[in-house]
Amino acid sequence: MTPPARSSRTDHASMRAASSGGAVPGLDNAPAFTLSMPSRLRLPVLVAVPHAGRAYPAVVKGRMRDAGLAQLRLEDRYVDRLGVAIARETGAALLIAHAPRALMDLNRAEDDIDWDMIEGGRPDGTPAAEPCQRSNARARSGLGLVPRRLPGSGEIWRGRLAPAELAARIEGIHQAYHEALAAQLARIRDEWGAALLIDLHSMPPLRAAEHEQRAPVIVLGDRFGASCHNLLMGRALGHLETCGVPAAHNRPYSGGYVLDRHGAPQSGVHAMQIEVCRATYLDRQLSEPGAGLPVVAGMLAALVRELGGETALLGGGSEGLRQAAE
Repeated sequence: MTPPARSSRTDHASMRAASSGGAVPGLDNAPAFTLSMPSRLRLPVLVAVPHAGRAYPAVVKGRMRDAGLAQLRLEDRYVDRLGVAIARETGAALLIAHAPRALMDLNRAEDDIDWDMIEGGRPDGTPAAEPCQRSNARARSGLGLVPRRLPGSGEIWRGRLAPAELAARIEGIHQAYHEALAAQLARIRDEWGAALLIDLHSMPPLRAAEHEQRAPVIVLGDRFGASCHNLLMGRALGHLETCGVPAAHNRPYSGGYVLDRHGAPQSGVHAMQIEVCRATYLDRQLSEPGAGLPVVAGMLAALVRELGGETALLGGGSEGLRQAAE
C-alpha cells in the first residue's frame, strides 16, 4: 500500500501548512512530494512542480552511466524555487515532487513503459500498446514512464530495472502524487466553483522562428484547448504580451499526461502547463539558480494572480472577488 501522508506542520513565518506523502523507494521511504497550503487560500489555484525533484537514492545514481549529465538534462532545474516564490506571493496552493524524473516521470501515464528496460520484459497478460499510440511512441523514444535514454547522449542506465522496483515506484510516487493532486483540485473546485492547475516546468532555450523577433521564453500549453477554458489562455497570452514577455501557445510544448488526466474544464477544473526558459532564471551553465530568478518569479506571480482572478469568475465569483485576488 502507498504510505499515508505524513503529519502536517505549520510554517508560522508564512502561515502555510505542509504535508508530505508518497515514498521514494530506496531512500528510507523519504516523501515523494510535499503539499503546501496557506492558512487561507486567496486564489483557486494550485501550482504543481513535477520534474524538479532531487531526492536520488545512492543505488539509483550508481546505476547511471553519467549521473551528472542525466540529472542536468532530466531535471527541470530548480524550477521548484520559482514555484515556492509564486505560492508565497499569491497565496496559491503548492505541490512539489521530490522524487526525480529519472525514477518516475509524473507527466507520463502508468502504462507508458519501455518494457525492454525491465527485467523479464513485458509480463504475460499485459496488453501491448498500439503502434500509433502516443504513449508508446514516447516509450520507444526513450522518454517514457522511466526515462531510458537522452537524445544525443544515449542510454542512461547500466542494466535493467527489476519489476518489483518499478511497481514500488508507480505506487509510492506516481499513484500517490496524482491522487493527492486530484483530491486537492477537487477541494479547491468545491470551495470556489472552479480550480486552476498550473503545471510548472522549465525548458532549454528556444530559437526564434522566422516570423519572430525574439524566441519565446514562456510556452503555455492547454492540449490545444482541451484542458482549460479559452478565456484563461487568452488572458494569459494577453497579460504576457502587455508585459513584453515573448510567449508561445502549445508549440513546441502543449502539455502531457498531467493535463490530460486533471484538466476537465466542463467540470470546473482547468489545467495549464507553463514552460519557463532556463536561461532566464539559471546561471550561464543552466545548472544553478541565477540572478534572474527573483525577476522571473515576480513575473510569474503576476500572471498567476491574473489567472486566479479569472478562474474565480469562472467559478461564479464576483468581479470584486477577482479584483481582490489580483
